[in-house]
Amino acid sequence: MASQHFVDSDIKEKIEEQLRKIDHFTAVRWAADCAEHVLSYYEKLFPKDQRLHKAIEAAHLWTKGELKVREARKAAFEAHAAARETADEAAASAARAAGQAVSTAHMAEHAIHASTYAVKSVAFAKDFNEDAVAEERKWQYQRLLEME
Repeated sequence: MASQHFVDSDIKEKIEEQLRKIDHFTAVRWAADCAEHVLSYYEKLFPKDQRLHKAIEAAHLWTKGELKVREARKAAFEAHAAARETADEAAASAARAAGQAVSTAHMAEHAIHASTYAVKSVAFAKDFNEDAVAEERKWQYQRLLEME
């Protein structure tokens, strides 16, 4: 594939504005949902690798007070390691989305990065189809609004 550049949708600005209005726990849950939404792009290639599932699960456990930030960060490191171990950009972006999602437990600002990596995963998987990218952002925005 020729070198492509990722161009994000205008909806990202609305998402960033909405993220400033929600609490930390909701940001983590939303970021985990964004990562889970693109998990299949990783699982297609690595069906037995559970690191991304564990990262998303860790994010959910943190929101329930059942996991410390230190343990959440370990799960994030594992997801990012999974990203580095593949040359497939869609899979790597899905792994980074999971890593950023659980990193949101440490800092709420990671939530937007989880969503952007999720959109990048779609972009790489769908040959940079602008409609697919826009649809993913629309889904993310709608999901965020539902969580208010």
